[in-house]
Amino acid sequence: MRSKSFASLSLLAAYVGFGLPQSALSQAATESDRSLNSDGPMVVAADANTGPTSEPKKPISFDLQAIDKTADPCSDFYQYTCGNWKKTNPIPGDQARWGRFNELGERNRYLLYADLKKAADSPTTPLQKQYGDFFAACMDVSKADALGVKPLAPEFALIEGLRSNKDLAAFGVKDFQDHGGGGFFEASVGQDQKDASKQIAETGQGGLSLPDRDYYLNDDERSKTIRAQYLAHVEKMFTLAGDSSEQAKVEAADVMRIETTLAKGSMSRVERRNPENVYHVMTIAEVDALSPSFDWGQYMGGVGLGAAKTLNVSSPGYVKAVQTVLTDEKPDAVKHYLRWHALHGAATLLSKPIVDENFAFFNQTLNGQKEQQARWKQCTTRTDRALGEAVGQDWVKQNFPPDAKDNMERLVKALEVAMAEDIKQLPWMSDETKVEARKKLDTIKDKIGYPEKWRDYSALAVKRDDLLGNQERSETFEAKYEIAKLGKPVDEREWGMTPPTVNAYYNPPQNDINFPAGILQPPFFDNHEDPAVNFGGIGVVIGHEMTHGFDDQGSKYDLHGNVRQWWTDEDKRKFEERTECTAKEYDNFEVAPGQKLNGHLTLGENTADNGGLRIAFQALKEVIAKSGEGPGFVDGKKDGYTPEQRFFISFGQVWCENRTEQSARVLARTDPHSSGEWRTKGSVQNFEEFGKAFGCKTGQPMMPATVCRTW
Repeated sequence: MRSKSFASLSLLAAYVGFGLPQSALSQAATESDRSLNSDGPMVVAADANTGPTSEPKKPISFDLQAIDKTADPCSDFYQYTCGNWKKTNPIPGDQARWGRFNELGERNRYLLYADLKKAADSPTTPLQKQYGDFFAACMDVSKADALGVKPLAPEFALIEGLRSNKDLAAFGVKDFQDHGGGGFFEASVGQDQKDASKQIAETGQGGLSLPDRDYYLNDDERSKTIRAQYLAHVEKMFTLAGDSSEQAKVEAADVMRIETTLAKGSMSRVERRNPENVYHVMTIAEVDALSPSFDWGQYMGGVGLGAAKTLNVSSPGYVKAVQTVLTDEKPDAVKHYLRWHALHGAATLLSKPIVDENFAFFNQTLNGQKEQQARWKQCTTRTDRALGEAVGQDWVKQNFPPDAKDNMERLVKALEVAMAEDIKQLPWMSDETKVEARKKLDTIKDKIGYPEKWRDYSALAVKRDDLLGNQERSETFEAKYEIAKLGKPVDEREWGMTPPTVNAYYNPPQNDINFPAGILQPPFFDNHEDPAVNFGGIGVVIGHEMTHGFDDQGSKYDLHGNVRQWWTDEDKRKFEERTECTAKEYDNFEVAPGQKLNGHLTLGENTADNGGLRIAFQALKEVIAKSGEGPGFVDGKKDGYTPEQRFFISFGQVWCENRTEQSARVLARTDPHSSGEWRTKGSVQNFEEFGKAFGCKTGQPMMPATVCRTW
C-alpha cells in the first residue's frame, strides 16, 4: 500500500470531529482532524486467523459498575465515573489504547466481518462479490508469505529507472497512475476556502514516516532515542527486502537525511490549524519557481489536472524543502528514499518477516502495543476503508433501524434550539455578531446515518488473488475520483466517514455535521434510556460538532463555508481572549510523566467539548421542563442519581479509557484531541452546573474559582 505520508493534500475541507485519533473503521480523520475522536494505528496480523471466536458484548449506556464510589466526584470526576471501568478493562494485547469507543468499534467490526465473510464465501450480488473478493485476498496470508517483496518489483523497477532528479515529475505521473502515489508530491482537488462553491487543485506537505515533523527536529533524549531506533528499523527493512547490510546502512542514512530536510520545511500541526496559513494560490509558473527541479506542468497534466491554471500550495516551505533535496541529494539517495516509502507503505501487506518488523517499531516501540491484531480484524478494517460505501449499504440494512434516524433528527433539532439560546445569552458578544452567528447556525446541514447516494465502485477492479494490487488499485481509484472533481459543482451529499464508523465530524467548507450510523448506539445513544443519559452521550456529541462551527478554526468560516471575517473586531478580540484561556488551561494537563498536552493543538476539540457539554445540558433541561425526567425516576432520582448527575456521568463514561504510556506520549504531540481523562475533567471543571449537581464547593478541583468559557 502506498504510504499515506506521501498524501500531500492541503486538507482545506478538514473534518472537525469528536472521537479517537482515527476511528477503528475509518481513515477519514487527517492531521487537521475535525472528527469527534481519533483511534490508534491499524495493525496487520501475521497469522491466518480465520475469524473471531465469539461476538463482542454490546456496550451499555449508563454503567453503574464503572463508577468508583470511593472517589470524590468534586476532586476527580474522571476517577469517580470511570475508576472501576479502568480497573476491569485493561488494554488488550492487540491495542495501544482501550476505551468506550473501542468497545463499540470492536462490535461494529465483528458485525461487518460477518457480512464480509458471507460475501467472500457465497456472494449474491455483484457488489458483494467485489468486496468479498477484496476481503478474501486480504485474508490469504500464505500467498503474501510466499510472494515476499515480489509485488513491489514493478514499483522498484520504476524507481530504478530514474536517471536524474529532474525525472521526478514523470515518475510522479506514472506512480500516480499505477499506485495512487506521486513521489514527493501529490496533487488533488478541494473546495476553495475563499469561495466554497468552487473546487480547485491543491497540494501540501508529507513525505515523513515518523508521526510528526518534531520527531526529526526535537533534541530531547526521547526524540534522539526514537530516531536511532527508527534508523535501525529502516536498515532492517531494507535487508528484509534483499539488500546487503552495508547497502542498507547507506540507504537508511539517506532516508533519514532526506526526511529531516522535509521536516525542516514542514509546518507544525498548530500552524496548520489556521486556514490562512494553508492558503497560497499560485500559478503553475509560480510553483515551478519554488521548485524548478520539478516540472509541475508535466506532472499536473499527467495526473489529469492539466486544465488547472492555478494550484493552492498549502505548505510553500515543504515545496522549497523538496527543491533542496532535489538540488543537494544525488539521484541514488533520492531513489533510496522513494524505495523506502514504497516498502514502508506496503509493509503491512507483505510477508511475515516484514509485517513483524514493521509492527515491532511502529506499534511496539512507538505505541507500546504488545501483539498484533488478528488478521480478520485488519482485513475487515482495510475492506471498509477501500469499499466503505459498498460494504455500508448492506451493513446499515441490518444494523441501523429507521427509528434510530428519526430519533437522532429530533435530538439534533433540540440541540440546535439550545445553541441558538446560548448564542442569544452570551454576555461578551455584541448583537451584530450574534446575528451573523445565528445565521450560520441556521444554515448548518445535518447528515445522519449514511449517504443519500451511494458511491459507484464498478470501475474498481478487484482480484481475489492480488492483495497489494487491490490496495494500489483502490488508492488509484480514490485519487482519480478526487481529481475528477476539478471544476465541478461541490457535491454536499458526500460523506467523509463510512457508515459503521464510531465517530462524527463537522466539515467547515460545507457547514455540515455528520453522524455515521456506527456511533448511534450505546454507550452514546439508547432508545431505552432516560433523556439525561442520551443527552449526556449523543447529545454532547451533537453539541460538540455544532460548536466546531464556532471554535478557533470553524469561526473563521462563514455560513457559506468561506473563510471570511464575520465578527466585529472587538468581538474577535474577546473570542481570542477566551480561547487563549482554554489553551493555557489545557497546556497544564499531564498525560504521562513530564508529558503535557499542547493546548493550542487541542484547542478546537477542547472548545467543542466545553461548548457541547453546555448546550446539551441546556437542551436536557428544556426537555425535562416539557416532558419530565422519563421513566424509572422515584422522588427525582433513578439508580440513586438525579437527572443532572446522570447526564454528567453519562458524558464522563463516554471517555473511559486506558492508554499505554508510549501511546499517550505520541498522541500528545500529534492528536488534536485531548486524552479521555482531560476531555472529561477539563469540561466539567469549566461548567458551574456540574458543581451544583454534585454539591461541590468553590475551590475544589472540579469547581475552581476561575474558569474558562467561550460558548
